[in-house]
Amino acid sequence: MPNIKSAKKRVKVTAVKTANNKTFTSAMRTDIKKANAAIENNAADKEQAVRVAIKKIDKAAAKGIIKKNTASRRKSSLARKLNAGA
Repeated sequence: MPNIKSAKKRVKVTAVKTANNKTFTSAMRTDIKKANAAIENNAADKEQAVRVAIKKIDKAAAKGIIKKNTASRRKSSLARKLNAGA
């Protein structure tokens, strides 16, 4: 446990940021899973589901939660699946 006041604050701030990032990451993964399921089931709203997932991925990359290349890879994967199924 830190003894210095600023170090104590950093521990608290890091805990809050970690929780926020975990929440956002979980929501992003859920949207990706929904998009994949919509593509596999050939749902009527599959384009909309992919659009929502891509928007979440872009936001995560902009916030620094995931790296730029990871975001690009995930978006590309979704687009490939959508175009193959269309």
